[in-house]
Amino acid sequence: MKELVHIGMNPSAKPDLQRLLHEVALGDQEAFAAVYDTVAGSVLGVARAVLRDRAQSEEVAQDVLVEVWRTAPRYQPERGSALNWILTLAHRRAVDRVRSVEAAAARDTRAALLDHQPAYDEVTEQVESRLEQEQVRRCLRTLTELQRQSVTLAYYRGLTYREVAEALALPLGTVKTRLRDGLIRLRDCLGVTA
Repeated sequence: MKELVHIGMNPSAKPDLQRLLHEVALGDQEAFAAVYDTVAGSVLGVARAVLRDRAQSEEVAQDVLVEVWRTAPRYQPERGSALNWILTLAHRRAVDRVRSVEAAAARDTRAALLDHQPAYDEVTEQVESRLEQEQVRRCLRTLTELQRQSVTLAYYRGLTYREVAEALALPLGTVKTRLRDGLIRLRDCLGVTA
């Protein structure tokens, strides 16, 4: 039977990530290189499983490994293994990227919808308003003098029925009748249906 010969490290011996992270926390670049070599494939795999996009997965993996370098002092061995801590960072960062991409797509969609809404046509609005005002003026001219005065005081000056009666020196009942008759004639002239 042939015996396998291994050059270099024993393939079954995995580096002690907890010890390596402790050394990375102290600024040891060689320890970080060992961590990188050990976990880079797994980090990329987690990112790829969440993102499904190779380029974004590679960016996220790179970001996570830089985060491992910067935040190694925060690793707490009593809360879980070093590999789980790193892969949790990878998963969170990948999920954040998905949310960011979805939010950007939603913003783009809203912006596109706003671009397709018809612009407010101020000139048309002004023309329509002037035409309506002219039609009201024309219809007011069809009222009797007493009706026109009563409507003008009540609806343009905001006076109450009693105040209109006092201003015109007429009985309250007469003013109410003239207002009602005037409004009916305006309604008919303007073509408003009840």
